[in-house]
Amino acid sequence: MSSYEKMMNDFADKYRKVCVDNNSIDAELFEQYGVKRGLRDKNGKGVLSGITNISLIKATDEDEDGHVIPCDGQLYYRGYNIYDLTRGFREDKRYGFEEITFLLLFGELPNRQDLKEFHEILAKNRRLPTNFVRDVIMKAPSHDIMNSLTKSVLTLASYDDNVTDNDVDNVLRQCLLLISVFPMMAVYGYHAYNHYECDESFYIHRPDDNLSAAENILRMLRPDKSYTETEAKVLDLALVLHMEHGGGNNSTFTTRVVTSSGSDTYSVIAAALSSLKGPKHGGANIKVVQMMQDLRENVEDTTDEEQVRDYLRKLVRREAFDRRGLIYGMGHAVYSISDPRARAFKQFVQMLAEEKNRREEFELYSMIERVAPEVIGEECAIYKGVSANVDFYSGFVYSMLGIPEELFTPIFAMARIVGWSAHRMEELINVDKIIRPAYKSIMVPKVYESLRDRSTLRIDTRQAKELQIPMKGESC
Repeated sequence: MSSYEKMMNDFADKYRKVCVDNNSIDAELFEQYGVKRGLRDKNGKGVLSGITNISLIKATDEDEDGHVIPCDGQLYYRGYNIYDLTRGFREDKRYGFEEITFLLLFGELPNRQDLKEFHEILAKNRRLPTNFVRDVIMKAPSHDIMNSLTKSVLTLASYDDNVTDNDVDNVLRQCLLLISVFPMMAVYGYHAYNHYECDESFYIHRPDDNLSAAENILRMLRPDKSYTETEAKVLDLALVLHMEHGGGNNSTFTTRVVTSSGSDTYSVIAAALSSLKGPKHGGANIKVVQMMQDLRENVEDTTDEEQVRDYLRKLVRREAFDRRGLIYGMGHAVYSISDPRARAFKQFVQMLAEEKNRREEFELYSMIERVAPEVIGEECAIYKGVSANVDFYSGFVYSMLGIPEELFTPIFAMARIVGWSAHRMEELINVDKIIRPAYKSIMVPKVYESLRDRSTLRIDTRQAKELQIPMKGESC
């Protein structure tokens, strides 16, 4: 440890308790003032903060008496059920990413000529500025590809002469560029890290204008550029299912918040990326894979349901894996009975598992999908049902495709940027106010002390609860 590191560690250790004590708020105050933590009520329902015509998440119905009852989850893109959309392009033996991107951006399904033209637009946009890979992506590579991707997005702004123009035409141009180059920047970022940090071979494959987004991702990632049709079709489906999920998810809400400030497209998407990378959001599928690895290491017979149940109980009781008390991939903020994305995905996960000779692993996932809700119901007081979410299977799929864990969340970003782009344009077109929620201040006024009279850092946080002095005015 260097002297600088020791100095900083000692400083942090010294002031950690002061920081925690003076920033802790009594949980009872949230109830007292009616503050909905996480912008959600006690039942997990989000606070209504906007209107959108881009997608719809449906998880409940009403009975004849007006009582809300859970139902199988449904997801609609621009009015179309996700099952109908995915079935449509699968039955026609087409890739769906480009078609559904058109739908989300423009609000209607493309005809044959529209789709052909849109393919060409995306292909022509799969170009990075001269020497961008060398000067930006290959310099200071990081094992955190989401950070590398964010850096690349912000640097692209330097090459745009109209970076701050928020006219819809210009924003659409910027969004189409970013949608097109996200796979390149993420995959190249991984290759740079894998070469410079892991001492592996380095190769950069250019995308093929005649291939779909899913095919190009696999082509650029693999040394020999090869992939099977099943692999590309399953990845394509994963991209479509991850494209959009309402305006309330954390990264999409971030998109709308930063858009409302008047910021440029590159800054908005960088902010959304920073939100998505969190393990409570886009990083959840990595935790599923790591949890499954831990299960296989600690369960003698993974085909024995009781042994698996016992491990799941230990997870919930904080006795196994990361001791967070979570069975990763189970449960969702909105869905209770089922996540439609997981249901749409599962049969193709099985198909890929058959091709990869990993049926036993698929059966283990299926067992956990069935058993985990029962264990959670036995061990926890829950306000709604629990089911597998899309992250439960997506990490398994990516591992079968040979996609490294470092790219799990960037793959999510390659899809979700489509939804972010649609929401950015909807916010620009319809709303001219900056998003600014209110926070209740419980700060206590204090008498200023000169430096010579201060002995130690001291704030009695109990005063905040006892005095409750309201603050006048507000800051900008």
